[in-house]
Amino acid sequence: MHKNRFTRVGFILAAAGSAVGLGNIWKFPYITGDNGGGVFVLVYLATVFLIGMSIFIAEVLLGSNAHKDGVSTFETLAPKGKKYWKYSGFTFLTGFMILTFYSVVIAWIFNYIVLSLTALPASFKDSETLFLGFLKNDIYTQLIYYTLTFILIALTIAKGIKKGIEKLNNILMPALMLILLGLLIYSIQLDGFMKAVDFMFYPNFEKFKSGSIIVAVGHAFFTLSIGMVTILTYAASLDKDVNIVKASIWVVVMDTLIAIVAGLIIFSITFTAGQEPSKGAGLVFITLPAIFFEMGTIGIFLSFLFFVALAFAAITSAVSILEPTVMYLVERRNIERKKATYGAALFAYVIGIVVLLSNTAVFSESLTFGSKNLFDWFDFISSAILMPLGGIAVAIFVGYILDKEVARNAIVPHTGEKFYNIWLFIMRYVAPISVFIIMLKEIGIITI
Repeated sequence: MHKNRFTRVGFILAAAGSAVGLGNIWKFPYITGDNGGGVFVLVYLATVFLIGMSIFIAEVLLGSNAHKDGVSTFETLAPKGKKYWKYSGFTFLTGFMILTFYSVVIAWIFNYIVLSLTALPASFKDSETLFLGFLKNDIYTQLIYYTLTFILIALTIAKGIKKGIEKLNNILMPALMLILLGLLIYSIQLDGFMKAVDFMFYPNFEKFKSGSIIVAVGHAFFTLSIGMVTILTYAASLDKDVNIVKASIWVVVMDTLIAIVAGLIIFSITFTAGQEPSKGAGLVFITLPAIFFEMGTIGIFLSFLFFVALAFAAITSAVSILEPTVMYLVERRNIERKKATYGAALFAYVIGIVVLLSNTAVFSESLTFGSKNLFDWFDFISSAILMPLGGIAVAIFVGYILDKEVARNAIVPHTGEKFYNIWLFIMRYVAPISVFIIMLKEIGIITI
């Protein structure tokens, strides 16, 4: 086997590491309960295995066939006269943008790992004051953890596929799953566990509306790290004889199971404490730390494990979204890997400092444009516009532009003709239309 290519298991763990991120741990659980519980889960599972996995397979197909960076992959596989499709490969810049604010959140997580062992907030009011004070006033501490985040990312990628990325995921992903399993076993014994099960799985048709379908499709798309050639880039280091459909299914199953387990853990703890779940950062950085404190010694241990698991999920994702930029610099610009890694990481690091400062009291006003600060703008532009455009580009390219024999030869031997035809239909019609509707909804052009 090529010394710088993924093993089959290595690719699955790395791709799962890319897919499993912060959205799995706190976004999926909340939107499940907020959109009808069990009925939403069924719709989500249908969409993640139809639309999400279809585009995921397409990216793996492209990467494993060309064995090149994103730009070169589209350029190589495009028919003669359609080389302008290479610009689809520049969606790696979406990941670069995401990294700048994603790393800021990782810095928050590192801070809470330390707080778990030193000084958890004693009440919900103290917890809110602590988090907002850290976010708005403690620039120095944020910069320390933020810098540590980029050092870890850069050192991993600089070592290459085998010694860096695969090795990291081979350690962190099993560790993440073991921690979550341990937390789940503990959660099952809590009084709030059955309420958590009801919250996530009981069909609540009053909460499930037409817009919930769009939410399900949107999260199914975003949770798999598609639309920014991340999976394509990882697949470029995959051996051609790997069953790309089976590998994709494994990644989707792992991604979904981790999201469900995380939800059961979080809500078991939340409901046992007699609290109602809140969304986003409030749930993870305000509600849970105060609950962990109230649990005494065991709460300190659980808090530490929870934030370590969150850090593992975030770091593996962060590594994956910088790798496409590095691979582009290595292959298209002939820059040595270490120089490409440290150069790209430094550039993202500097931009990210400005993004970090946009949340602080001192710089917030000067770094706010319209209704959003720079942190929120980067989040909005990447998730609501750039990622959907990247997904649409992959779907159209594979559905209409790519030589059909390339796709057929990659899929039919593993799945048969019927699966291939269904997959191609989804790529041509269902995926691009669905993702386009999601994009219109996210940017506010349509309301459903």
